[in-house]
Amino acid sequence: MIRQYELVEKVKSYDPGADEDLINRAYVYSMKAHGNQTRASGDAYFLHPLEVAGMLAEFRLDTGSIVTGLLHDTVEDTGATLEELRELFGDEVAQLVDGVTKLTKLELRDDQAKQAENFRKLVLAMSKDIRVLLVKLCDRLHNMRTLGAISKESRRTRIARETLEIYAPLAERIGINSIKDELEDLAFLHLNPDARESIVARLEQLRSDGGDSAEQISTDLQKSLTEGGVQAEVLYREKRPYSIWRKMVNKNQAFEQLSDIVAFRVIVSDKADCYQALGILHDRYASLPDRFKDYISTPKPNGYQSIHSGIIGPSKRRIEVQIRTEDMHKVAEYGVAAHWAYKQGQPRQDGPEYQWLRELLDILEDAQRAEEFLEHTKMELFQDEVFCFTPKGRLITLPQGASAVDFAYAIHSDIGDTCVGARVNGRHVPLRHVLQNGDQVDISTSRTQTPSPEWERFVVTGKARARIRRFIRTRQRDEYSEVGRQIMQKLFRQEGYEFGERTLERVLKEFRSPSVTDLLASVGAGLIASRDVFSTAFPDHARNNQPNRELPADGATVIPFERNRTRNRKAGDPTIAIRGLIPNMAVHFARCCHPIRGDRIVGIVTSGKGVTIHTIDCETLESFQESPERWLDVSWDNRNDPDTRFVGRVSAVLANEPGSLGTLSTVIGKNSGNINNLKIVNRSVDFFEMLIDIEVDDVKHLNNIIAALRATPVISTIDRAHAG
Repeated sequence: MIRQYELVEKVKSYDPGADEDLINRAYVYSMKAHGNQTRASGDAYFLHPLEVAGMLAEFRLDTGSIVTGLLHDTVEDTGATLEELRELFGDEVAQLVDGVTKLTKLELRDDQAKQAENFRKLVLAMSKDIRVLLVKLCDRLHNMRTLGAISKESRRTRIARETLEIYAPLAERIGINSIKDELEDLAFLHLNPDARESIVARLEQLRSDGGDSAEQISTDLQKSLTEGGVQAEVLYREKRPYSIWRKMVNKNQAFEQLSDIVAFRVIVSDKADCYQALGILHDRYASLPDRFKDYISTPKPNGYQSIHSGIIGPSKRRIEVQIRTEDMHKVAEYGVAAHWAYKQGQPRQDGPEYQWLRELLDILEDAQRAEEFLEHTKMELFQDEVFCFTPKGRLITLPQGASAVDFAYAIHSDIGDTCVGARVNGRHVPLRHVLQNGDQVDISTSRTQTPSPEWERFVVTGKARARIRRFIRTRQRDEYSEVGRQIMQKLFRQEGYEFGERTLERVLKEFRSPSVTDLLASVGAGLIASRDVFSTAFPDHARNNQPNRELPADGATVIPFERNRTRNRKAGDPTIAIRGLIPNMAVHFARCCHPIRGDRIVGIVTSGKGVTIHTIDCETLESFQESPERWLDVSWDNRNDPDTRFVGRVSAVLANEPGSLGTLSTVIGKNSGNINNLKIVNRSVDFFEMLIDIEVDDVKHLNNIIAALRATPVISTIDRAHAG
């Protein structure tokens, strides 16, 4: 526990002009306000805001941030008011506390709409002052460190999942890797303890086998650099278990294939020494193909700069070396907090490291619902990056797998809406062309062009998808509205009335429509019967013996198909709504690719059979390239029944030894999977090759099972299978 005088001294050590009196008054006020309150662990509640303030001081933040850390829970959990804080501590502190207070209920809940709405508030709050996010991250980190004190497992799981899906990616976006790494690993501990324990055991075995090899490698690297004329400090740090786990999943690699379990940092005095050190190491040691990245010439959006290179280092060990200056190292560890600057008392939020925040605000503007905004935002936060350039040399950062259309929308929404062609490195390419690191992209536009629904099948950025959906939504609304208008005009004439919008305005409340245009669009789309609208507008008129239809409680959505479910339904049956399907059409899941919830999917119409759902990368789709009219743009409905299970197929090679099959089934069971079918396709003296069908909740669930199996010594290889 940090003491009052220690907190003040820590702040004064990096900011001699800090308002010592303000910090002391905030300390005393918070201590009195929280009084005898205790946390789930039994500790005095005041220790929490004190620890948060101490973390903020570690990041060398300003007085306003430190005071906010001390006071951030007073309005939420005590009798304090914002007006009182404003009077005692000033407008700046009151606004920051208000921003953090609005986010205290940002939790993953059963009601996704509420959680998405709270996330929208988070984006708006941190767009006004990024310090709101910095305080909230430190608040969350301390809560995660003490999460084990919460007795209810479901609540621990909910908080850990929220941390992994929202707060850790946000910490990465502002470059605070020290917080990001710890948040991820603490969440991993509660979400998948068996997998984490497996990784920890492998790390301990690696240390046991290697002895003090990391220290020896560090010494050898430093000696090589000194002999080459570069003065450097060589540090090393072991990756955290979650980081190793995620790389095994994303890179499809076994534990033994990872070359950067221990990362070596070479700290030099200036940028020129970075490249000289790189030359010395590449001259002394063999470099690994495709393991070189220069983030100094092309920094990451969060300001991160470093040269990464994989080499066969001392003792013939595959290692990763990161070369950077001292200033770059501070930014790598502390992100935006490392170069905190003020202009007339306001935090600087106009640099390139805040581009991602502006992108989120664009998505917020284009998304129809808060849930849609959350979906698109997660697409932005969870992607690895590629770096591309405009013809004038402007750097555009995109997620891996991004297309030329994603590039166009990243430049400007209007360019994305009107793009008609692209040239990559001087060569004409289709708009769906996937961009690579270093590509120079030139986008052609036309005033007559509009976004195509086909684009949504291949774009990967949340901004592009939100904009395309917005256009499609607007166009469909206009088309349905015109159809609805014609239907109502015809009905009014038949019944001897003159059509007028004022008549319809009187019934908007009954049909829960915000405007006449929306009401007409619902009529045109068949969601509301025209006779119901007419009868409500003229209740005394004869209804032609046509009974009213009851409006659905949610007032809007027709689910394309929904079979009656039973408790014994077969896993993989399409009992789940999929957006974009023709009503009442039969639906099947393709056996060639085994699509499961979370996969990007496409529907293929087959005469007499209905619609077959394939993954977007299924090889079978090549046979339908000449029949675009048979393709349906579909996606999983976000309101899917969480109890629905899917069958994912994996291919595995495991050791032919006693207990290996039992180990495989135990790992699958511990990760909440259920083996649906198992087929041995090849057998040798040393190994079995088999196909395993596993009942899972979604793609993320299947990937976690694959990663858990990959971390198991008896499993040689394990991958998702795409063959029937």
